[in-house]
Amino acid sequence: MARTSYHHGDLKAVILAQAAALVAERGADGISLRELARAAGVSHAAPAHHFTDRRGLFTALAAEGWRLLAAALKDARPDFIDAALAYVRFAIDHPGHYAVMFDRSLINREDPELIAAVGAAGSELAQGVGTLDDARATKDPQAAALAAWSLVHGFSLLWLNKAIDNDTDPIATVHRVAGMLFKSE
Repeated sequence: MARTSYHHGDLKAVILAQAAALVAERGADGISLRELARAAGVSHAAPAHHFTDRRGLFTALAAEGWRLLAAALKDARPDFIDAALAYVRFAIDHPGHYAVMFDRSLINREDPELIAAVGAAGSELAQGVGTLDDARATKDPQAAALAAWSLVHGFSLLWLNKAIDNDTDPIATVHRVAGMLFKSE
């Protein structure tokens, strides 16, 4: 395709959005920078300028996902239940990002942007757990954070993989389940 056909203002954002959509649709296997370049109407070398290779693409997609998750959790402050709902809503709304965020075989875990984004999301999740008025959570906040993350992450994976009844409202369900496990203020 001729370069004149390229009219995107931000090729990196376009490629990341397409990658997220394709991962959500069919998984990360088989997605190539060439395929994404064709879909964007640019030369096959253009995406490599931003991502170098597939690992760079998926690392950037994961970092973007962690930043989006951190923002969703920040918007849910200060209540634990609201943070739990925001986490699950994020996973359901961004399945392509979510899949890549937790697949260590796809990403460069030493990437500074990824490390910062993971840290920001972890900090926000910890703030939600910090609002719990549960003696066990107060006594052992690290275990409470792990329990809370396990709850929302596990529920999200079960929902996305259709391992549980997807005819129910996932947000109402996770609200009910989270309320059973922890008391919040």
